[in-house]
Amino acid sequence: MTFYVESETDRELPFDVEEVTGKVAAEALDYEQCPYEVSLNVLLTNNEGICELNRQHRGMDRPTDVLSFPNVDYERPADFSVAEDNIEDYFDPENGELCLGDIVISVDKVYEQSAEYGHSVKREYAFLVAHSMLHLLGYDHMEPQDAEVMERKQEEILDRLGITRSEQGAVK
Repeated sequence: MTFYVESETDRELPFDVEEVTGKVAAEALDYEQCPYEVSLNVLLTNNEGICELNRQHRGMDRPTDVLSFPNVDYERPADFSVAEDNIEDYFDPENGELCLGDIVISVDKVYEQSAEYGHSVKREYAFLVAHSMLHLLGYDHMEPQDAEVMERKQEEILDRLGITRSEQGAVK
């Protein structure tokens, strides 16, 4: 897996962002049995930056915690046959990796929500990466039954890494 983490905010997170990002993303891919090496991009921003992106792409003039920009148009979540049928659209010709898409996270929201939910900043960040990875793999939460599926998968991915709400989020 190749991933790039870029930060456009001065606010730092109190852990190794690349390590946590890599482990959570890899666990989500393993959980969904992704048969490919993948690439993805992660942008860390602040509430102002994510508000602007939310306005541009979703027509919502407010900050959100995470935005996902999937590159693959799945017919069903984590059904990779669509990628196999469209190699030129979804795979990087230089390294052969499946280009999953982009994740944008508001560091301000990571801090706000970790305090609101009473768990570590690392746990909140890991949750947002897991949540967004599921979006990049074709999942959504617009319908209640789809939201239940995503919530269960997010928790299982984080549990597999030992990142729980009750613990301070040690990543194996």
